Amino acid sequence: MSRNGLQIIVGAFIYAIAINDFLIPHQIGEGGVTGLTTIGYYALHISPAYTNFVLNGLLMLVGFRFLEKQTVWYSAWAVLWISIFLKLPPLLHYHTDQTIIPAIFGGVLMGIAMGIIFRGEGTIAGSTILARIVNRYFGMQNGSAMLLFDLMVAIPSVLIIGLQNMLLTIVELAVSAVVLNNFLSRFGAKKAVTIISDQTTEMTAELSRILNQGITLINAEGYYHQEKRPMIYVICTDKQVAEIVPVISSIDPKAFVVIDNVRSVKGTAISKLL
Repeated sequence: MSRNGLQIIVGAFIYAIAINDFLIPHQIGEGGVTGLTTIGYYALHISPAYTNFVLNGLLMLVGFRFLEKQTVWYSAWAVLWISIFLKLPPLLHYHTDQTIIPAIFGGVLMGIAMGIIFRGEGTIAGSTILARIVNRYFGMQNGSAMLLFDLMVAIPSVLIIGLQNMLLTIVELAVSAVVLNNFLSRFGAKKAVTIISDQTTEMTAELSRILNQGITLINAEGYYHQEKRPMIYVICTDKQVAEIVPVISSIDPKAFVVIDNVRSVKGTAISKLL
């Protein structure tokens, strides 16, 4: 089994825990197809495993039209395992009258689970397929697009679960969207270090030795003094930044250094930055 396949199974397991142990025991809804499965359970006592499998299977047909085939197959794999794990009994048997707690922690687990599945090249189908389509063609973040579609199901659920639980559902959806966006934003996270120094040659040689990677020199000219000198530009990890900052200070204590957060991948994976 591929690494992506195993990753999706882990995400599916966490997703099922969020539903079985936090949302359903406290009558908190969800958005998209998952929201429909919980409503079906609350109103008609239909197992979420069945409605999740059937409704998401139909949405897969939409995915085949707009998404890469590999993403659709991995999504089918995710839906299969989510349905299997939803058939399991609750593992934590957690219940509290402070319903804001399961709303928040359910949202955190949902966001983490979807992030893991997304990183495994899949989706949980439902609104995530629609979110992936919006992300691909309009650049909206996955978590934000999902929240938009999920609210279309969550708000009408007030007729089944009541106003308080509907509001808790919105809290859970907002938390999961924030967690998902932050989880995915860590993909390709790096630091961009720009250095302006009088000791460019020595600085570049030492940084190249420490980092053992390419370093870019950019020809620059200061407007005020009309002085030309190269800027050193390098992409590195947080750990590497901690290693090179003392070196920069030791070579040129007067060096001007700018460190920015960036995200970078090779061209074949550039779509993952969206």
